[in-house]
Amino acid sequence: MHSRASFFEAASVALDSLRASKLRSFLTLLGIILSTTTLIAVTSVIHGMDVFIAQTASTMGNDGFRVLRIAYTGRRDPKTFMLALQRNPELTREEYAFVQSHTTLVKDAGIFAQRGAKVTYSGDLVDGVTLMGATSSTLTMSNTQIQNGRMYTETEDSRHMDVAVLGADIKSRFFPNTDPIGKVIQIDGQPFEVVGTAEAKGSVFGQSQDSFVAIPDETYFKIYGAMKGISFNFEAIDREHLEEAQDEVRSLVRAYRHLRPEQDDNFAVQSSDSMVAAWDQLTGVIAKSAVGIVSVFMVVGGVVIMNIMLAVVSERTREIGVRKSVGARRQDILNQFLVESSMLAGCGGLIGVLIAWMIAILVRNLTPVPMVLPLDAVLLGIVLSAAVGLFFGIYPAQRASKLDPIVALRSETS
Repeated sequence: MHSRASFFEAASVALDSLRASKLRSFLTLLGIILSTTTLIAVTSVIHGMDVFIAQTASTMGNDGFRVLRIAYTGRRDPKTFMLALQRNPELTREEYAFVQSHTTLVKDAGIFAQRGAKVTYSGDLVDGVTLMGATSSTLTMSNTQIQNGRMYTETEDSRHMDVAVLGADIKSRFFPNTDPIGKVIQIDGQPFEVVGTAEAKGSVFGQSQDSFVAIPDETYFKIYGAMKGISFNFEAIDREHLEEAQDEVRSLVRAYRHLRPEQDDNFAVQSSDSMVAAWDQLTGVIAKSAVGIVSVFMVVGGVVIMNIMLAVVSERTREIGVRKSVGARRQDILNQFLVESSMLAGCGGLIGVLIAWMIAILVRNLTPVPMVLPLDAVLLGIVLSAAVGLFFGIYPAQRASKLDPIVALRSETS
């Protein structure tokens, strides 16, 4: 009970001291404020990107994966990337047919290709629209949901029919107040009948995911050819067989390409797990760099706090002597200065959190960078700053607690 009263008394004295010299307290806290702001800001960016990567990975589902000419995840080594550009041949429709006919651990498969296109309707032109040539199963596997109308059928695909599904942006541009189903749009001058519209997916890094038109893959290949830009989408029979399904598809592609056992893959297999793992690797590097910067700021802030607390001890020597002369124990004096230094640093941490929160709001609203302020990072920032204040306040607190009351009183009055 006595220790609790002693703590609250020390906290009250510490707050009075902070209020009495606001400017000095603020300048003392600059290092702590900067370190906490950096920690929270970096964590917010990483957490926001984690959400984005999770959403992107979810387009493949927990049991989906892709075969690509080149993987766009992993270590960003320009030399390796250029080597892959030279070495890796384009995926082909024949390759896809071979893999699809021989796989046993895949319950659904699809082929996909895309390019930019000009789309017009009633004289209104939109350039740079993403034109996707895909099987209906590929769109379903990539989490494209139909809002109005329907998805084109396998029969329409196999017959090379000119039908299309519009992304939400294209629907809003050409048909803001009318039903687009049955209307005819022009894609690079070719007429296509609209059979469905997709639900909105939103934007990522300021780039809309809804500015697209999807047409059957056979129609796409008839018009644009099948020489480049093809990828394969697969869905394993279940989550437990995902790795086995990837290994099976990898083996089939290697067999089709007559790769010997000692030869590396000249293609890439990418799943949601591999995307998340690649992102974790990247954020690990960012986090380590942030820890180094934060550590420097924290140490600088802690040293400043220690020096200021030593100055405070000198300024309040008489006060310490008076308190000791009326019965204050060494532990009481020690607690007072420890609480004061930790509260000083904790206030700096709180200010840093508020600044980081304002930065996160500004960045999120003014730029395409996603930022999410995680609660655990906020708590970590405040607790860590308070701990730094506590650690660097130990020496000044011990020095204050060891002062002889008679010497302390005499030094102030002399």
